[in-house]
Amino acid sequence: MKQGHIFFDMDGTLMDTGLGITKAVQYSLKKMNIIENDLNKLKPFIGPPLHETYSKLYNFNMDEYYTALAAFHEYYRQTGIFEASHYPHMTDTLEALLKSGKKLYVATSKPELEARRVSKKFGLDKYFEYVGGSDGDYNTKRATKADVIKYVCEENNLTDIEDIVMVGDKSHDVVGAKTIGMESVGVLYGYGDYDELSKAGADYICDTVFDLKTLLLA
Repeated sequence: MKQGHIFFDMDGTLMDTGLGITKAVQYSLKKMNIIENDLNKLKPFIGPPLHETYSKLYNFNMDEYYTALAAFHEYYRQTGIFEASHYPHMTDTLEALLKSGKKLYVATSKPELEARRVSKKFGLDKYFEYVGGSDGDYNTKRATKADVIKYVCEENNLTDIEDIVMVGDKSHDVVGAKTIGMESVGVLYGYGDYDELSKAGADYICDTVFDLKTLLLA
């Protein structure tokens, strides 16, 4: 691809962070007297802002949301944040992109401090010029993916939007990129699916990490 700057989502794109996130949601729901034993049912929480998913799936009002969010962070910040793993061949892909001269950045809806903890813990920080994330989950300056993308651009003095591409596994990544005016690549090895990504308007869709590597280096 022609773009010299590549923005990566974290959850479901760089890292398989699903176990820790869903267990944190499970823990938070238990605090709300909701028992959910099937973690697969909680996968919609991976990627989008938490407020959106708590509201959509459980119809929480704001007081209920903040109670659940506090419980979520209680579990996630101590334990769940490290219940994650690399996607196979991801580090090889990042190394190849760097060798080709690409500049890499993280643009995630995960809170920035947590994103940086994950990046450092799993050895990803060495690949990225900048790790940028949200500043909160609801009604903040960087609560949407478009806000995060814009923030990463501003922090790195990136003004040529046509020289940037966003890579992510959910519709939020695609919509955020389109809002800013940049191209996007949807990946199917994460937590989104083809219909979601195509309906959101992804410019490219890749099945595997290898396909992603091939596209970005083309």
